[in-house]
Amino acid sequence: MEASIKSQFSSELLADAISRFGITASTVKELDGFESFVYECELAGQLRILRISHSRHRSVDQIAAEIEWIQFLADHGLNVCFGVPSISGNFVERLGDDADHFIAAVFLKAPGCPPTAEFQTPELFESMGRMMGQMHWLAKQYQPASTNCRHDWFTDVDGLARTYIPSDQPLIIEKFEAIIEETQSLSKDVDSYGLIHFDFHSRNFLVDDVTIHLFDFDDGLYSWFADDIAMALFYAVSHDCRGTEELARANGFLRHFLTGYRSKNELDGEWLQQIPLFLKRRELTLYAVIHRSIDLDNSDTWTKSFVDRRPWKIESDVPYIDLDFTNF
Repeated sequence: MEASIKSQFSSELLADAISRFGITASTVKELDGFESFVYECELAGQLRILRISHSRHRSVDQIAAEIEWIQFLADHGLNVCFGVPSISGNFVERLGDDADHFIAAVFLKAPGCPPTAEFQTPELFESMGRMMGQMHWLAKQYQPASTNCRHDWFTDVDGLARTYIPSDQPLIIEKFEAIIEETQSLSKDVDSYGLIHFDFHSRNFLVDDVTIHLFDFDDGLYSWFADDIAMALFYAVSHDCRGTEELARANGFLRHFLTGYRSKNELDGEWLQQIPLFLKRRELTLYAVIHRSIDLDNSDTWTKSFVDRRPWKIESDVPYIDLDFTNF
């Protein structure tokens, strides 16, 4: 989160959001949010999640569209954490009248537990694939009921390179812009492109027995279905996926994931060959976002490790994951 956004937030704004949704104030506990302020809380004795976002991150209409999409998925049988209305019956509450303002929304709290190491099995990977495949199949049918609309992939990366990547790294800026241009050249049709989750990884779902409960659709946007698959793969492996064991894990994850995926949705195999492009765009996007939102001198171990030698990897065109995607 940008420092300027953090500086605008206050306990008064939090109290306003709590009041509007009828949340029990004594139960509010802050969680680890990257782009928004996120809290666990109780509402009418039930665990809920309160998310407060800045208008520079998402607009009221975009969040309303997110909640509408989640409800559509829930209505069609997916285990997703849908929105909860405020006391006034609104799923989205604007906090303040200034051009810069915050927006509150409340969601169900997923049941279950985090998918720790013992859950990292072929069965889980197939379940992840089935869930994403079902989401993509439903995306082909989805027609928003309102005029609210989620943005497309380009909105999140437009201008990102030149704004946030250090100016003394011109080759990285050039390569980022080339990746964006290449992505823009890809074809789109209903079978390959639609509304996707775009952040499907083990920190955004809980496991109840063998059932996945998915949450955090904040990054949801319009892009290629293969882009969503690439994102799941990106976070299923380490950010330095080069050794034999790491590559074998990546291969195993994707094979099991696609087994589940193909049981729910058909995707032309040629799109899987675009996964290296989508992985590279995510690598570059994350590199820029880290420079935008994180003080590298006071960053955590993962961030420091990701950034370490990243410029060399990007400038040298090192694949994020060096697999032969024609074999899938």
